[in-house]
Amino acid sequence: MIHLLQKRRSIRKYLAEDVEEEKIRALIEAALRSPSSRRLNPWMFYIVENKAILQKLSECKPHGAEFLKDAPLGIVVCGDPAKSDVWIEDCSIASIIIQLTAETLGLGSCWIQIRNRMYAGQISSEHYIQKLIKIPEKYSILSIISIGYPAEDKPGHQTSLEEKKIVRILDEA
Repeated sequence: MIHLLQKRRSIRKYLAEDVEEEKIRALIEAALRSPSSRRLNPWMFYIVENKAILQKLSECKPHGAEFLKDAPLGIVVCGDPAKSDVWIEDCSIASIIIQLTAETLGLGSCWIQIRNRMYAGQISSEHYIQKLIKIPEKYSILSIISIGYPAEDKPGHQTSLEEKKIVRILDEA
C-alpha cells in the first residue's frame, strides 16, 4: 500500500481511450465498500461517461475543472446531510478510495473540489451540477473525480519521514 501512495499523483491529462466496463465496475465496488461512520453510507455516486456532459461539468467553476472535458470518466461524489452529520468525511474517504483504486487499475485520477466553490456570480458549482445532471437537492456535492488513462508521467511526490508535521509521543505523560 505504501508504494501506491508513494507513486500516486493527480493526473490532469488523459489519453483518448475509454475505461473498460470491468474497471468501472471495480471503481464502483470500491466506492461502495468505502468506510463510513456507523456504516450509514450517506453517499450517492453519479458515473458520467457522456463526453458532452463531461464538457459541461468541466465548466462548473472558473479554475481547476477544465481538464475534465478530456477525461473519459467522471464520478460525481454526493452525500446526504440528513442521513449523516459526517457525510463530508465519509464522502472524502470514498473519493480517495476511488482514486487509490484507479491507481491500482493503471488509471490516473484527480480530485475536483465542488463543495464551497462557485460557478459564476451567485450560482454555486453544486447548484450548476445539480441542474445539469438532475441531482436531487437533498444531496450535497463534495467532489468530482476525473479518471482515465494518463497522458502524462509524473514522479511521486518526495517526502521525508523527518518532516516537522509529525510528532511522536513515546513516553508516559
